[in-house]
Amino acid sequence: MIDIQVFPLLLGLSAAMFTIGSVGVLVRRNPLVVLMSIELMLNAVNLAFVDYGRFLNSEDGQVFALVVIVVAAAEAVVGLALVSQVYRAGRELDIDDLSEMRE
Repeated sequence: MIDIQVFPLLLGLSAAMFTIGSVGVLVRRNPLVVLMSIELMLNAVNLAFVDYGRFLNSEDGQVFALVVIVVAAAEAVVGLALVSQVYRAGRELDIDDLSEMRE
């Protein structure tokens, strides 16, 4: 069982990580930085899942975190493949310009 004093600290850390990630998604225009910010947000959610699961003496939080890790890995693979194809095509890597994917 997790100490009751550590539980809010870990949730606060998770909220801070999620906030930093969401600011990175909203402010930055580089697709790689946006992907890293999304990964940071997903890791914040994983921390919250594991924290709640440990607080409740359940392994469900770890199972959900594992599912999120698998989804994050698939998202990173697809996102990096799209970024590398756009870079190879010689187009500028800017989120605003890439909103419409056309040749």
